Amino acid sequence: MKIINDGFDVGTKSRNQMIDITARVEAIVDKAGIKDGDVTVYCPHTTAGVTINENADPDVGHDILLTLSELIPAGQPGYQHSEGNSDAHCKSSIVGCSKQILVKDGRLLLGTWQGIYFCEFDGPRSRKVFVQARGE
Repeated sequence: MKIINDGFDVGTKSRNQMIDITARVEAIVDKAGIKDGDVTVYCPHTTAGVTINENADPDVGHDILLTLSELIPAGQPGYQHSEGNSDAHCKSSIVGCSKQILVKDGRLLLGTWQGIYFCEFDGPRSRKVFVQARGE
């Protein structure tokens, strides 16, 4: 079994933003030469996350961010974290920091409309994404 560790930087421009990173993950899988296995996409930040969702209509990302902001508003009375970004920490915990995607015949097994997204909740920032591809 081959295990390849790689990654890339993501620059965000807004406090809340979803960035499609599917092509960057696919490039790592291709470079690794993995034909069958899996890939893990991991975000090492406590105010960001990784998710899989529709990548055909950009309004979906907007709607996800809108819903998260309505559920977890910034500046909520009672927040005690002194940095003022408690909402970002909560959003990160709900979305999660990693996703695992199967690889078959050298391709990510994503649905027709699915893409992999880096989710920023406390930007703008310079972030990292780590990718581990495993397989044959």
